[in-house]
Amino acid sequence: MRSLIRENRDTRVDFFRGYALFCIFIDHIPDHGFWIFTIQVLGPSDATETFIFLAGYAAAIAYGRQYQRNGWAYAATSVGMRAWTLYVAHIFMFVAFIAQVSWSAARFDNPAYLDETRVAEFLHEPYLAVLDALALRFQPAFMDILPLYIVTLVGFALLLPLLARPWLMLGVSGALYLFVRLSGFNLPTTTGAWFFNPLAWQFLFVIGAVVSQLGVAGRERWFGGRWYLTAGAILITIAGLLLSTAWRLPGLAEALPPPWAERINVGIDKAGLHPVRLLHFLALAYLASRLIPRDSRFALAWPAQPFTLCGQHGLMVFALGVFLSFVGRLVMQEIDASLWTQVALALAGWGVCTAFAAASAWYDRAGGRPARAAPGPALPADGTAQPAAALAKPQPADSNVP
Repeated sequence: MRSLIRENRDTRVDFFRGYALFCIFIDHIPDHGFWIFTIQVLGPSDATETFIFLAGYAAAIAYGRQYQRNGWAYAATSVGMRAWTLYVAHIFMFVAFIAQVSWSAARFDNPAYLDETRVAEFLHEPYLAVLDALALRFQPAFMDILPLYIVTLVGFALLLPLLARPWLMLGVSGALYLFVRLSGFNLPTTTGAWFFNPLAWQFLFVIGAVVSQLGVAGRERWFGGRWYLTAGAILITIAGLLLSTAWRLPGLAEALPPPWAERINVGIDKAGLHPVRLLHFLALAYLASRLIPRDSRFALAWPAQPFTLCGQHGLMVFALGVFLSFVGRLVMQEIDASLWTQVALALAGWGVCTAFAAASAWYDRAGGRPARAAPGPALPADGTAQPAAALAKPQPADSNVP
C-alpha cells in the first residue's frame, strides 16, 4: 500500500482527511459503537470541521500557485471547474441515494427511512424536487456536505487576489461570519435553511487557507512554539472532553464538574458553526500540528496508510462512505446490531473504501508512466516544453485537493 501513496505532498493533510472520512462513515450509522474512535468523542467539533479546514488548506496551495503563475481568470476558472466536478458528483450521489433509500423503505416496509432522510419530500413531488435538487435547495440527510463544499469553493474564487494578504482575507471572511452569527442569515432550502450555513462555514475554510499561506511564506512560527498557546489548546481540549461527556453520558456527567456542561451543549449549534465548535477544532488542529510536524513520516506508517491513501482519493471515498453507511444502518436495524456485527461493518466498509482508493491510485500511477517509445520533449500542464528526462524526476504536487 505504501507504494500507492503519493509522497510529494503534505501527507498529513491526506491522513487527517482520510480519518475525517472514516469518522463521517461511522457517524452516519446510528448507534454504531465505533463513535468512540471518531473526532466527536473529543468534544463539540467533529469530522465536518476537519474536512472543511483541510479543504481550505489544500485549495489555497493549489489555486494560489495557479493564481501566481497564470493570474486570477485562470485560477478562478480552475476553481469553477473543480466546483463543477463536485456538483456533478453530488447530483449522481443524490439520484443513487434516493434510489437506495426508496428501495430499502419498500423492501423492509419501513417508511421511517424515507422520513428520517427527508426522501419522502422528494417522492411527494419529484418533478419539483428535482429542480430544487439541481439548485441545491433540496438536500436529503447525509447529502449536505458537498453542497457546502461547492458553495464555499466558488466563494473562495472571489478571494483569490487576497491570498497574498492572508490577514486581510481572514478579516473579510471573519466579518461575514460575525454578520451571519449575529443576524442568523442563512440560504433557503425547501425545508427551511441549509443545515450547514455556507456563509458561516466559509470562515473555517478561509482559516485553513490562511494557515497554509503562512506556512508557504515561512511565517508559521508566528503562532508556533509558544507555550501559552499550547497550554490554552490543552485546556480547551479538556473542556471539550467534559462537554462531550455531558452530552454522551449524562448520568456520569452529573458527578463531574462543571454541572452546567449539559446546558451549554444545547446552545452549541452546528448549522452556523458555533464559536465553541470553532474554538475547539482550532485547538485540536493546533495540537496536531505541534505533535506531527510537516517533515513527519507518521502518515506513511503502516497503521496510517489506509487513511492516507483514502485521503488522497477523498471524493470517491466520501461517495462510497455515504452509501455504505446506509447499508450499515440497514444491517443494524433490520438484521443484527451486536458488537461483532458493528466491528464487521466498520472493517468491511472501510476496507471497501480503501480497496477502491488503492485501485484508483494504481490506475493513476499505471496511466502516468511515460511511454517507452516517446523519449522526445513533452508538454506539462502549463503548456511549456520540457525534456522528457525531467519528467522522470519527482515533480512537486500542486495540491492536496481530493
